[in-house]
Parts: sequence; structure tokens; C-alpha cells
Amino acid sequence: MAIHIRREDALNYHSHGQPGKIEVVPTKMLSSQLDLALAYSPGVAEPCKEIHQNKEEVYKYTAKGNLVGVISNGTAVLGLGNIGPDASKPVMEGKGVLFKKFAGIDVFDIEIDSTDPDEFVKIVKSLEPTFGGINLEDIKAPECFVIEEKLREQMKIPVMHDDQHGTAIISGAALLNALELVHKKIESVRFTISGAGAAAIACTKIYLDLGAKLENITMLDVNGVLRKDRTDLNPVTIQFATDRNVYTLDEAIEGADIFIGLSAGNILTKEMLKKMAKQPIIFALANPVPEIDYVSALEARPDAIIATGRSDFPNQVNNVLGFPYIFRGAMDVRATDINEAMKLAAVKAIADLAKEPVPEIVNKAYGDEKISFGKTYLIPKPLDPRLITTISPAVAKAAMESGVAQSQITDWDLYHDQLLQKIGKDEKLMNRIFSRARQNPKRIVLAEGEHFKILKAAQTIVDEGIGIPVLLGNKEKIRKMSHEYMIDLSGCEIINPMEEREKRYSFGEKFYKKRQRKGITPDEAKKMMRDRNYFGAMMVDEGEADCFITGLTKDYATSIKPALQVIGVAPGTKKVAGMYIILNKKGPYFFADTTVNENPNAEELAELIGLTANAVRFFDFTPRIAVLSYSNFGSSKGVVPEKSAIATRIAKEKFPELVIEGDIQANIALNTKLQQENYPFSALAQEGANTFIFPDLAAGNICYKLLQEIGEAETIGPILMGMRKPVHILQLGSSIREIVNMAAIAVVDTQNHTFNQQI
Repeated sequence: MAIHIRREDALNYHSHGQPGKIEVVPTKMLSSQLDLALAYSPGVAEPCKEIHQNKEEVYKYTAKGNLVGVISNGTAVLGLGNIGPDASKPVMEGKGVLFKKFAGIDVFDIEIDSTDPDEFVKIVKSLEPTFGGINLEDIKAPECFVIEEKLREQMKIPVMHDDQHGTAIISGAALLNALELVHKKIESVRFTISGAGAAAIACTKIYLDLGAKLENITMLDVNGVLRKDRTDLNPVTIQFATDRNVYTLDEAIEGADIFIGLSAGNILTKEMLKKMAKQPIIFALANPVPEIDYVSALEARPDAIIATGRSDFPNQVNNVLGFPYIFRGAMDVRATDINEAMKLAAVKAIADLAKEPVPEIVNKAYGDEKISFGKTYLIPKPLDPRLITTISPAVAKAAMESGVAQSQITDWDLYHDQLLQKIGKDEKLMNRIFSRARQNPKRIVLAEGEHFKILKAAQTIVDEGIGIPVLLGNKEKIRKMSHEYMIDLSGCEIINPMEEREKRYSFGEKFYKKRQRKGITPDEAKKMMRDRNYFGAMMVDEGEADCFITGLTKDYATSIKPALQVIGVAPGTKKVAGMYIILNKKGPYFFADTTVNENPNAEELAELIGLTANAVRFFDFTPRIAVLSYSNFGSSKGVVPEKSAIATRIAKEKFPELVIEGDIQANIALNTKLQQENYPFSALAQEGANTFIFPDLAAGNICYKLLQEIGEAETIGPILMGMRKPVHILQLGSSIREIVNMAAIAVVDTQNHTFNQQI
């Protein structure tokens, strides 16, 4: 399902808070006068002198080795054309975000106000002392070819124009695998290539490097087939001109084995496809509208293998599969170039990875339990965590073997671990949740439907394609608010419980049967259905909706009570509990209980450990559990250490497969060095804890709220565990994004019933 992007949302995203998408964050302490003196004058003079004596020391004392310049003049911005350097800046910032997210690479984006290739080259060449690599972006052809060639000749750091080589590398990997599936050899197949810009030229060159024959290639631009008798071709495109008697796309595609589209949307017809050879390969890569849409292509040629640039169809040729990891590998060996050997290594690494068994984490992310190499899976998925540990080492090895590496990697196992540390294992956590939710959207009841944040979240839920919001509240008021704030609620359902007399009566009768021996009368039960929290919970209980979210405007205890009375806890579960996910550079940490149980006893803590472990596994992490205290393994006496120790013992007996340790202090649980020195017997001594069980509600609640406000940590939650059906209670005053995140979690919870189960 395609994600719908609204103009106002995009503008708000870029302008809200601090404008733009990037900032500079210090990597060293700056909390004292000494720190400042070390960072700047006079302390900074010492590394300056070292670098002056030996320029190579710049990689030791500065960020150069992990810094890429994303540089453009805005002459060929994807889908927008020549919009100039200022207007291209949001795109360049976005590219920087992708570098950081997927490969841990820092970026300065630089927009140059020059269309003269020589001047552009001179400016970029002068920046070599700053950067460890240069990513050229959105520069029009043919100037981009000249610029890249000259910079590669003149600079001793990796330079790549991603618009050319990124698409070439990814499509090259897809092409190799597609040819393997149809049992055709690259040296004998005929190509029709629609487009003669930077990407098309680079793709064609890499296909030739892979074995394609120039005489089997027909390329077209906006004026038709590139023919040798044309007088309007430039020095780059003339090399792909043909003397075949073909002039149009309709003529060129007849009998072709492969169509590569890097041109314009909707220029390829079903009739044209029917003229292609048996088992054709169709890569319609124009974005956002491909040369022919996936469904139409498949209707015309059921025997075809099809790829597009879109995420809502199989085989998305997405540059993010390549450039972050290519630069990562190149920079980690301080390569002086990204040469053809390195590009081909990336092609083969990507192609080979698609043939490997797909990890469960990827299957879950894309809602498919059986992703495997074939017509609809030619290349890995963008959220595959193996990309960095597959492509970057392959590129680094190729750089070393081809003689452009200035440093060597000798311990590849260590390098594998270092790559994972650079990106943080949590980087794709919510991406996977959203991808899973989109595979099977559910009906989400939002109790506080008259609140602006809920309405905006509902619109986003629909735009993200993760669910069908059911808004509870006054219909007229909701519609008035949506009109006032320009919120599109198409795709949402609005229900006013006060107008649903028969439904309230029916729900009331059923609720009375649940609570008749707990002090509720029939009249009270029916009156309680006027409360949207009770009404919404009954909708879920009766199967009229799939999951329930509330709590934006009321305290947690008030919000959770109706759900507990209506839906109740899961079979075999005595208590529910709340978990928060705390995200920072080191990865995700799971905190429980942070919202429900005020002072659980040891047996209840042990049950909480089981619930939490199951929830952690839901997010595709292996729980390593610390039962917290102010004591380490009995070093101090008191009620809390004793409770934590007993709970640990009970949990180890009940869940022998889990890694659990306690009683233990929080800093010790995280610090493996201290454990190895002082408590080498600890089950957490090697990897440390990622899951923390707090001795009481006060400790858990205080801790996560402090981290949320002063610890520069992002929080996800609270996630309610142990309910019979999916219910989640928002934190009072949650942001729109937090509400949407919770909705995605609720949908996937509904798909799996994960948080409702003990392990």
C-alpha cells in the first residue's frame, strides 16, 4: 500500500520546531572549563600540530573519516527538475538523514550556486580536507558525467554521483537475479532502454560490465531512438547510438528481452509489452509514476518479471539499498576512489543476499512468512538488517583487492560487530512495525475523537495505511474541527455513542452480565455505555473493532479501568502491566512496569518478567533481563533487594530459557566491564541488560520520565501487556506521532495477540 503524502504535512514536518532535518551534535563532553579548553583553545592546538606533521592523522583526531559531503547544484532534482540550489536543500538534508540512519555516516550538505562544470569541480575539489567522501546529487546530464569524472581524477577520497551509480548498482543486482530465473544469459539478451540521462547511462555501463553486448542495446531519449545518423547527441550518448532501422519505442521494444525504464510515466503500453520476447524482464523505474504500472504490466505479460521504483509493489529498485553501505565500506578502508570493482562487488553482494534465507525479522516486517528468492523477490528489502554487514564488507574487500584502500581490515568478525554498532540495532524498529501493520490494517477505536491530536493522528493512520480509525464523539463537532483544521477524515468512521441507543442498550446488557456480581445494576450498566471508554471497549469485546486506544486526556488509572472491567486480562494472566521502550544511540531498552502495578510482590514481579519478555520478543529482540534494586546480589539488605532476588529465582525456575539476573543495580546491569571484574558469574556479564524490571511503579515511572525529558531519549509506549484483547493507554498529552506509533503497535498486536500472552 502506498503512503499518502499531504502538502501541509510535509511543510509542517520540515518547519516544526527547529527548521530542517539535521543538526550538529558534539561527540565529546563540554560540561566544564577544562572540556572547553580541550575542545578549542588552547587544547585544540595539539591535534592541529599532529596533523600538520602528518596529514593522515586527520582521520585520527577529527570526524573526517565518517563525514560525507552531499553536494548539489539543484539542476536535476528528482521529479522537480532544475529548481536551483536553495530549493534542493531539503532533498540534500534528506539524503544526509538516510546516510545516518542506515550506515551511521555523518553528513554536511552543501548546495553550490553554479552551473558551470569547471567552477563546480573547483569548489568541490577545494573541500577535500573536510570530507572523507563526496556524494554528488541531483546534477543534470551531461554535466554530471564531466563533473564526476574530473573529481574522481583530482580527489583522493571516494566520489560517487548516486543518481547514476546507485540505480545502476541496485538494478544490476536485480537484473542478474531476474536473468537467472528465466534462464537467459546477459551476453545474449536484447535491451530496450528508455531514457538517456545520468541514471540510464550509468545503468547501461554497469550492464556492459556485467557482460551485456553493446550491439544488443537500443537506447531512447525524448526524441526517439539514439541513432548514429542523429546530429543532436552529445559525446556521452553518441556511444550508445545504433544503426538499426528503429526509430520509436514501439519499434525498439519488439523482440526485446529486457525493458529498462528511466524516463517518464505511462509511456509504455500493454500492446508494446506483448511484442517482447518470452519471459520478458520489465524494469519500469520512473518515479513516482512508472513507465507502466505494475498491475497493467502483469496483465499484459503474466510471464514477465517486473520491478518498479515504488514501495507498494514487489521488487522496488531503491537506491537506499546501496549508497549508505557502499560509502560505509569505502570509507572504512579509506579508499581513494569508488571504482568499478567496488561497484560490481556491491552488485554481486546485493544479488547474492536475495538468495539467502530471509530472517524472521524481515518476514515479519513485510507481513509475509515466506519471502524467498523468486519473481517477486529479486533484491533484498530496504529494512533487511543484513544489508550493512553484507554490502559494506564486500565493497571494503574490493577496495583492498583493487589497490585503492589506504587501510586494511584484518578481523572481519570484529568489523561485522562494529558495523552493527554504527547504526544501532533499534534504527529500524518502528519501520518494521509500520510495515507489518500495513500488510493487514485493522479497525482502531479512538475514544477521544473530539480532540485535535486524535483527529490529526487518524488522518495520519489512514495516510500511512496502517488502519481504519473509528472516532468516538459528536459527529458535528468532529466534522467542524476537521474543517477548521483542514483535516481529511475520509477513510475514518465516526460514531457518537449518544446516538446509538440500541447499541448502548445491547452493550449495557452484556456488560451487566459481566459485572452483576460486582456491584453493577442493569440501569448503571446501560448508563455507563454513554462513556466512550466503556462503549469503545465493548466494541472491541464484541468484535466490532479490533483494538482500542484511549488516555490522551485522562490519567492512566481512569483510562484503563473500563477496559479492565469490559475486556479483562488474558487467560492465565493475573495482572496487566505497562512497558516503555527507551531509544538512544546504544539501542532500545525495555522498561517495566512503568504504569500499572504500584508495589508488586515477588510472585507478581516474576509474572511481569514473563509478560515483558514476550513483548520484547515481539519487537524482534532477545530479552536480557535485569531485576533492579539498590543492591548487587545481596550486597545490601532490605525489602527491595529481597523482593528482587526472590522474583529472579522464581522467574528462572518458571522461564529457564531466559537470561535473567537480579538483584542488581541499573548501572551494573549495563556495564559489562564492571560485571566481569566484580561479578563474573552474572548472566549479563557478557552483553549487558536490555530489559529492566523495576521493583515498584514509582521507580519505573520516575526513571522513564526523567530519561524522556533530560536523557535525550525517545520513548515508545506505554505498551499495555496482559489484556485479553488489544488495548493500549496513551500517556497523558501524547504527541500526534506517539499516538500514530501506538496505533501501529496496536494493529500488529491485533495481528499477533502478542502482548496478551505469557511466554
